[in-house]
Amino acid sequence: MNKALLVGRLTIKLELRYTNSNIPYTRFSVAVDRGVNNNNGEKITDFINIVVWRKQAETVCQYLNKG
Repeated sequence: MNKALLVGRLTIKLELRYTNSNIPYTRFSVAVDRGVNNNNGEKITDFINIVVWRKQAETVCQYLNKG
């Protein structure tokens, strides 16, 4: 299994949803600033889309907030 460590900000309030077979999941994106600026001196930000399933989705929704 691959691992990635992303340090950034959540862009939306998390909402726990369920599939038709009652499996919990949540979708969100994380805004991650790069360590360099562009030619105009502005920060470059990447938006990483994430989907979390089952117990991890419940835990993420319980403990993480936008900001």
